[in-house]
Amino acid sequence: MGKIFDRTEEDLANFVGLEHTNIRVPDQRIATIFYIVGMGFTRDPYMVPGVNNMWINIGRTQIHLPTGKPQIIPGHTGILIPDLQSLRKRLDSVKSDLQGTSFNYTASRNKVDVTCPWGNKYRCILPSRQFGRELLGIRYVEFDCLLGVSKRIGRFYREIMGANATIKKRRGATAAHVEAGHNQWIIFRETETKIPQFDGHHLQVYLSNFSKPYLELSKRGLISEESNQYQYRFRNIVDVDSGKKLHKLEHEIRSMTHPLFRRPMINRNPEQNNNNYALGHSDRVFVLKGEKLR
Repeated sequence: MGKIFDRTEEDLANFVGLEHTNIRVPDQRIATIFYIVGMGFTRDPYMVPGVNNMWINIGRTQIHLPTGKPQIIPGHTGILIPDLQSLRKRLDSVKSDLQGTSFNYTASRNKVDVTCPWGNKYRCILPSRQFGRELLGIRYVEFDCLLGVSKRIGRFYREIMGANATIKKRRGATAAHVEAGHNQWIIFRETETKIPQFDGHHLQVYLSNFSKPYLELSKRGLISEESNQYQYRFRNIVDVDSGKKLHKLEHEIRSMTHPLFRRPMINRNPEQNNNNYALGHSDRVFVLKGEKLR
């Protein structure tokens, strides 16, 4: 007999993908300079092409940026970037245009921590075996949460949402790690820092069993929006037994029958411009072929 594989490593439970986060920004021009020019991501050419919203493609994932009062995720978003040196050069190139904003970044050999013009934080990391074959995309969103609630948050996701969720400790801080798709996580890390009042930011996930969590949430009066046949939303994460609110985060829940599920996304090569153009190099490769990883 050949190699014995651990088949459980490929189980996804109910969550099959974290597709996007959504945060409002007050200035689409500044957002373009930061997310497109500086970070090197791609504006989706097909969806919301006007001046009041922008969908940013990052591999198979996205950040949605409607215009409005800025929203800040209390924590940070972890994004795979295949070339951190090129990222640093791009960020340097937009410094003058972003002067007077909250834009900043710090770099080390294996990561670049970036703050957007309005204060959202992104940790850009290199691909590794931990993340499978993906070279580009959102791998996790980490939220600050109150002390003593992470275990109960993990239980909420396991019992109400049907997710895999584990509790981990790092440097004395306890966190619930909720599997949100293949090599993707939603993390709730306990902190003594004051949690700001919820401002309406949201994330979107796809579920394989769409109806069971809906029924469990409905029983508790937690459904906040009946969007359409393929989608609903909720905001409050609660203690399974008492119903006490543990954390507030808007979830946009979609079924795998949603028309946008696995929609192909264009990703440009940010290293190409009109001066170095070469046929066949316009698209960015975001999935590694073969098994060799860093």
